[in-house]
Amino acid sequence: MYDIESIQALYKGKAVKFTEHFKIRKKERNIHFRDIESAVLNGRIIEICPDDYPLPSVLIFGHTINGKPLHVVVGMDDALIWLITVYYPSLDIWESDFMTRKGVD
Repeated sequence: MYDIESIQALYKGKAVKFTEHFKIRKKERNIHFRDIESAVLNGRIIEICPDDYPLPSVLIFGHTINGKPLHVVVGMDDALIWLITVYYPSLDIWESDFMTRKGVD
């Protein structure tokens, strides 16, 4: 269930829902759907949160169509993925690879 290929297949099949939180953050951060699609369809899972509520989630690291690093949090069940939030990762929190949290061994 926590594999990028399954998430990408659901995304391509338009089995996607959006949380209100996602809609707000996407708008305030001026992130376009084409950039989210690029990140999800070409990205990789960097964190798995099986105990997230109300659905297990993963953090996907990818890039915008212009190559800017982007993180997308995706919740999932067997039939749908839920876009929970999206943001540009900060070097205050992430190492320069944008896949490793600072201070986490």
